[in-house]
Amino acid sequence: MALAGNPNTGKTALFNRLTGARAKVGNYPGITVDRHEGLVRLGSEGRVARLLDVPGSYSLSARSEEERIAVRAIAGLEGEERPGAVVLVLDGTQLGRNLYFALQVIELDLPTVVAVNLTDVLAKEGRVFDVQRLRRALGVPVVALSARSGEGVDDLRAALAGVLDGEPEARPGWRWEPGTDALRRDVDEVHAALPPTWRDGNPRRERALAVWALLSLDEGDELRGIDGRLRAAASAAHERASVEGRSIDEEVVAGRYGWIEEHTAGVVTARASARDSFTSAIDRVLLSPLLGFPIFLALMTIVFQALFAWADPAIGAIESLFAWLGGVVGPALPEGFLRSFVVDGLIAGVGGVLVFLPQILLLFLFVAVMEDTGYMARVAFLMDRIMKACGLHGRAFVPMMSGFACAIPAVMATRTIERERDRLLTMMVVPLMTCSARLPVYTLLIAALYPPGRGDSFQQGLIMAGMYLFATVVALIATAVLSRTVFAGVNPPLLLEMPAYRMPQLLGVLRTMWERSTIFVREAGTVILVATITLWALLSFPADPELGPELAGRLGAAEASVDNARSGAAPDPAALESAEQRLAKVEAEISSLQLNESYAGRLGRGIEPAIAPLGFDWKIGVGLIGSFAAREVFVSTMAIVYGLEDDGEDTATFRQRLSSEKRPDGSKVFTPLVCVSLMVFFALAAQCMSTIAVVKRETKSWRWPLFMLSYMTVLAWVGSFTVYQGGRLLGFE
Repeated sequence: MALAGNPNTGKTALFNRLTGARAKVGNYPGITVDRHEGLVRLGSEGRVARLLDVPGSYSLSARSEEERIAVRAIAGLEGEERPGAVVLVLDGTQLGRNLYFALQVIELDLPTVVAVNLTDVLAKEGRVFDVQRLRRALGVPVVALSARSGEGVDDLRAALAGVLDGEPEARPGWRWEPGTDALRRDVDEVHAALPPTWRDGNPRRERALAVWALLSLDEGDELRGIDGRLRAAASAAHERASVEGRSIDEEVVAGRYGWIEEHTAGVVTARASARDSFTSAIDRVLLSPLLGFPIFLALMTIVFQALFAWADPAIGAIESLFAWLGGVVGPALPEGFLRSFVVDGLIAGVGGVLVFLPQILLLFLFVAVMEDTGYMARVAFLMDRIMKACGLHGRAFVPMMSGFACAIPAVMATRTIERERDRLLTMMVVPLMTCSARLPVYTLLIAALYPPGRGDSFQQGLIMAGMYLFATVVALIATAVLSRTVFAGVNPPLLLEMPAYRMPQLLGVLRTMWERSTIFVREAGTVILVATITLWALLSFPADPELGPELAGRLGAAEASVDNARSGAAPDPAALESAEQRLAKVEAEISSLQLNESYAGRLGRGIEPAIAPLGFDWKIGVGLIGSFAAREVFVSTMAIVYGLEDDGEDTATFRQRLSSEKRPDGSKVFTPLVCVSLMVFFALAAQCMSTIAVVKRETKSWRWPLFMLSYMTVLAWVGSFTVYQGGRLLGFE
């Protein structure tokens, strides 16, 4: 059975009520949209049926692949199993709008039961719902219920059992007819062009599919795999209608709504409710030109503060857990390749994956709560005018803003955008927003510009704020350019339902958080882990560099000095500390040599000609290579490059070392101009393997993550080159 309905009708709550929230989660074939199936018991005999939760849709007419899922699942097209019955969930407080979708489903001639939800809300508002009148109008069983309280759910189970037993009332056929000969001719011609796989000898179902094709196929649709003859017939009908001064879409929509108004008037007593008054009163504030934006910015400040601050204890706990695990496992393994692989590769790699989970969980908590309360639709409405100028609509704003915390959950949040073109465009620009992973890099480089203790905190804060502003402006410009080139196409108006404000469904929110986290760990995490292990291998091999007689002699002497200082009858603490410092210095030189001779070091020297015009040397190149695993890895990689351990206690020394680092010719490496050039590079480059992995998962293709990596790398190089070479021409160093 298929459970279908508009968004915000309580469909998910009813699914949880019927199945006990024990759902099997997967994906629809070829599309990254969650598919939920559960088992439901019917009637007094306890019969069991499979229930598929179809994604919420306002109409079966589809102009994107995701909207097409509903008709595929309900009609049983393109490999989808045709359901034995359809449960149509309608919002009793918005019945007129919901009935349009109901008519489309009934036209497909499937056994149907209508479940009118929120009848308890109608009762509280003093409105009366006439079940029998709606049943007579639609010609199918109608059940009044409340998914929240469970009232009426047993009646629904009994009605479904009767429908599955072949109750004839559940298949009434078409409730309206095309009102003109021209429209009937259009339907007949498209009907004749239906592909054989869509035909089953049922003329009522086939006519419904013909109407679907007329409303769904046009020059702006994103549907793939449509039979060429069917598309040609639909195009011909629209061209003829245009010549005749007709609109097929308007005729069909008017025909359905005309039937609804004529046959369902009085089903629910019509009067302004307290609920409507409450919603209108809040909207006067939240959508006000004066107060709407400040309130939204205040709420987003709370969200960002939560993503930065509230998640920090959990992030710290995860980091501490894996650090402790590495500390326990490391000494238990023999020193060498195996220990390095397990501790630095596997454990560090898994920890690098799981450290994102607190932010992902919090972000989806806030998104789900704002969706369930109805506020997210208001946010999209507020931002639509600004985003439209850049080629997107308001729904893209929330994922872009959440990119300030982390691009990974921001990319996943693009699922709230219906059209594939808009969703892909948003994914391509989200990584340009200044995520938290860039902050350690900016902090390090700004400290190299203005070392601590010089009283330059204002300049430091100003540069940091400037980097955030720079990233936002570039992201909007990139959106405008890509929307007119790579993603050029029809930019439809933003069509939004403004649902009444409601309390969020806790069970649905928790399920969303759980599913997103498990999907991230299971799929994106594997790619991130592989990337981390690959980086470890590049930094670790060849494993035994030739030390040379001078360095080998110094190492032997330092080790002997430590042994002598420890073996005396009364060890001198000062002498032991001095010997250990000499040994640590020699080991740091060996680590630097190891890096220099490693595959990563060779890659760094190999790319040096390409990055030299940006002001970078090969050591910075090694840091750039390391940062592809995660941007913040640049800091620890540079610590290794310069022979220092970035253990958090020697941060000042590390920053001072960067400030004083010299090139072979004696000039400083990290000049102010180089630091700014490097920050611009990090602001624009897609140096985050986890983001690339998530984009790959969301798009089910390597095409778009590779495009994102390519255009952002080119953009970063050009931006950094412009800053560095332009600065030199102006006399800066």
